[in-house]
Amino acid sequence: MTAADFDHGLGQVLGSAVAGRVKKAFGYETVGELLAHFPRRYASHGELTELVLLPEGDEITIIAEVTRARERRMQARRGTIQEVVISDGVGNLTLTFFNQPWRLKELRPGVRAIFAGKVSKYNMTPQLTHPDYKLFDELMAEGSDAGEVAREWVERPIPIYPATKNLPSWKIAGMIETVLEALGPVEDPMPGTLRQAHSLLQIDQALRMIHQPAEEKDAHIARHTLRFHEAFLLQTALLQRRQAARGLPATAREAVAGGLLDRFDRALGFTLTEDQQAVGEQVMHDISQPHPMSRLIQGEVGSGKTVVALRAMLAVADTGGQAALLAPTEVLAGQHLRSIVAILGPDLSAELMPTLFTGQMTAKDRRSASLRIVSGQARIVIGTHALLGDAVSFFDLGLIVVDEQHRFGVDQREALRLKGATPPHVLILTATPIPRTVAMTVFGDLDVSTIRQLPAGRPGIESFVVPLAEKPQWIVRTWQRVVEELALGRQVFVVCPAISASEPDPDLDIAAEELIESTSATDPAARTTSLLTPAMADVEETLARLRAMPALANARIEPLHGKMPSDEKDLVMRSFADGQIDVLVATTVIEVGVDVPNASTMVVLDADRFGVSQLHQLRGRVGRGRVPGICLFVTHAEPGSLARERVEAVASTLDGFELAQIDLELRREGDVLGTTQSGGRSSLKLLRVARDADLIMTARAAAEQLLEVDPELARYPALVRALARRLDESEREFLAKT
Repeated sequence: MTAADFDHGLGQVLGSAVAGRVKKAFGYETVGELLAHFPRRYASHGELTELVLLPEGDEITIIAEVTRARERRMQARRGTIQEVVISDGVGNLTLTFFNQPWRLKELRPGVRAIFAGKVSKYNMTPQLTHPDYKLFDELMAEGSDAGEVAREWVERPIPIYPATKNLPSWKIAGMIETVLEALGPVEDPMPGTLRQAHSLLQIDQALRMIHQPAEEKDAHIARHTLRFHEAFLLQTALLQRRQAARGLPATAREAVAGGLLDRFDRALGFTLTEDQQAVGEQVMHDISQPHPMSRLIQGEVGSGKTVVALRAMLAVADTGGQAALLAPTEVLAGQHLRSIVAILGPDLSAELMPTLFTGQMTAKDRRSASLRIVSGQARIVIGTHALLGDAVSFFDLGLIVVDEQHRFGVDQREALRLKGATPPHVLILTATPIPRTVAMTVFGDLDVSTIRQLPAGRPGIESFVVPLAEKPQWIVRTWQRVVEELALGRQVFVVCPAISASEPDPDLDIAAEELIESTSATDPAARTTSLLTPAMADVEETLARLRAMPALANARIEPLHGKMPSDEKDLVMRSFADGQIDVLVATTVIEVGVDVPNASTMVVLDADRFGVSQLHQLRGRVGRGRVPGICLFVTHAEPGSLARERVEAVASTLDGFELAQIDLELRREGDVLGTTQSGGRSSLKLLRVARDADLIMTARAAAEQLLEVDPELARYPALVRALARRLDESEREFLAKT
């Protein structure tokens, strides 16, 4: 094959049957995809060992001669055993194979070889089961010195690949060896000046060295080159997308002197923080341009992102346009509507007519809302996924605000964007702070603004871990504290990871399998036990238990979860906000946006069932008024487990940016290109955003410099081809929509 054959189907090289197994196991169809299946680690054959020195359990390598070989039938089941005795002239060792009669044709008495394997014992006698070996006849074909050949073989690392039951690592290694033998020189997409500046290998050399290193350091050198390539290609693709977006036409939106925005600012009852003012200026500049804004605002819980977004909505309304705020839940959409109406005041609200549109509204209410939206009467529209439907049309959609972007897929955001006559400006809000490398990698085509300051006068939040594994009696004190807070006239959240005993909260941030993995790395039994017992706290059981407590006999305790009808959820949330409910027993439906200044305390049951960011978001529901906040994280997780570390990390700091980095390090990255945006299988091969921050920043700077000089990459056709190869169809669609 030649470099052009990098995209050839595997069937042309390995045969259709083998290629079919590879596709079934990993989804790979081309030579390039298989070669990007990199070893996850390397094993060693071990040091050359004498047969009289054979510690059980050690990986050994020996030079020896076959003295006897025989085959016998197994007694307990069908099949045969091949037993081969080898000697180094001092001691003897038995090699055992099962149902491999052809071994006796190779391992005949008198044959010398290098043998490698793990020492085990059978009937107190040392043996190697299914050892690896190389015959001297093969090794000496070119007349090499036996000792030199043996030592070279011993020192050569053995690649260990991510494998399946039907495609073990050694089979994958054999397939890759076949492909590499047939492959011609691979075209290098990296400009020569960049390769020299960053001490990179040629891509062809790096690919061969990572799969077939002569020694361990070769693999490290190759890995650095391939990791840089991956970062560079990804950043180039994201920057190209940003370039393309800025080339699209959009309607410039600029506030009118004395208009809606000016009236709002004059009536605002508080002073914006410096961060709010700075980010607000960036947003106003963006929407005044004739190309669409694509900006992400990240900020701590309660930092005032919504006010910044509302000011942008008013600037758009000044031009006669509409703004749509997309919220992930009906509870949050309703909360946004009430907050926006309250902060606008009666006059501006009457003029702008903020309108709610959700899936669980009555047909009559939806028709009424749709008419206000399509006629342009509703200048501000707040809704859930229901806004994405074909039934909703806008008069002049100028701005999309997406709250908590991680709750929406790319396709959903794109559906709303297509409702504009020209591409609307897009503002994405997240209260989950994002480490810089993630912002560059996942949102690399967006401009990112950060609000760190909190409004003055916030009393703060104290967080404590309630460790029931060691201190089961502390749960009594937890409920006593709830009673004390209620006696002071305050309100309490109690958060559960499940709705009922049979129904986990669908919005839980930690999947069951991840919980099993993260609970204990050493004891499988402990992992399972900690997950399954005690059962997850649920809303129904917790509600009944709290209502049955004599100390809470006079408390008004109500449930809230995602399975409740929309009007019932809204009624409960309004009642809690108005002080008519004392204790709200809820799932993560209250995670974002819910604002009840009198809520002082939150008890999170089974806190280890939630992710770091989710716990931080939940905690942000208290301490929002003049009342100090208290958050109690109740957990059964064992000390030292990853689940416990997660909870303790959140309790130790209120700094969301620090927690975001901890979260990234504790969890897998999500799919960087594609519709998946949470922990799970990543499309990244070697690059890790938690570990490779410096490399990602360097690669991004290099990509920016290159595109500044040659935006179309006309002088780099190999790079253009590599980008096309790196981005499959779904990934290209993702970049086109982001």
